[in-house]
Order: sequence, then structure tokens, then C-alpha cells
Amino acid sequence: MTSIIGPILVYLAAALAVILPGYGSAKVVGKLGQIASGIMAEDPTMFGKLLILQALPGTQGIYGLLGWFMIMNHSGMLGGSVALTPQQGLLFLLASLPIAFIGLLSAFHQGNVAEGGMALVTKHGHTSGNAIVLAVMVETYAILALLATILGVLSIAV
Repeated sequence: MTSIIGPILVYLAAALAVILPGYGSAKVVGKLGQIASGIMAEDPTMFGKLLILQALPGTQGIYGLLGWFMIMNHSGMLGGSVALTPQQGLLFLLASLPIAFIGLLSAFHQGNVAEGGMALVTKHGHTSGNAIVLAVMVETYAILALLATILGVLSIAV
């Protein structure tokens, strides 16, 4: 009899990889959209500068989706295979943790930096490039977490 524990752990890994960063991105992008709307109520010409700052924390959700795809594809689950051991499932679960948790946390932290950037741009419109660079610095850690997840997934023998 084939154990279902391995496939269940893989589905849990994939779910964590996509849900946590996706939640963080959605929550922060929504909050920044509200802030940007308030700023544009006073100055509609700020749209382009604010949109970039609003969009940046959304990338963690994209990275989470990429993590989901890597887990599902490399495990064979995307093609319908369920021949995974509990040990393999646990390895996929562990490999998902970097993007799941760093993706979630970096979305919130990048949102905080982007919110500060929106305040900066509101007072000094010519500083939008600086505000974007500051927010992108947080992005580095989401990218590193995605890389850790990808390398962890690719190291699992299936």
C-alpha cells in the first residue's frame, strides 16, 4: 500500500510557498493602494511614482507562486504522480520554508519602506528613484529566499 503522507507533505509545502507570500503581498499592496489613493486625492499627478512603490511588495507573491511551481513540478505532483515517500515529502516541506516565511516577512517590511517612500515622494517628488531603491533593497532577501527554496527543491531526489 502506498503512503499518502509524502504527497500530503508536498501539497502542504506548495501551499505554504504560495499562500504566505501571496497573503503578505496582497495585504501590503492593498494598504499601499489606500495610501496612494489618499495622496492622489491631493495631487493626481503622483500616480506613476506611487504605482511603482505600491507594486514592489507584490513580487513576493510572484516568488511564492514560482516556489509552488518548482515544488509541484520537481516532485512530479504537477503531472499527477503520487509516488513520494514521507521522507521526500518532508524534504519538500523544509525546502518551501525560506520563500514561505521570508516571502511573507519581506512583503511586510518592503511595504513599510515603500510607505515611507510614498511620504518622501509626496514632499519631494524628484526623490522617487531614491525611494524605489530603498524599497528594492528589501527585495534582495525575498530573492535570496526564493533561490534557497529552488536549490533545496532541486536537491531532492525523486
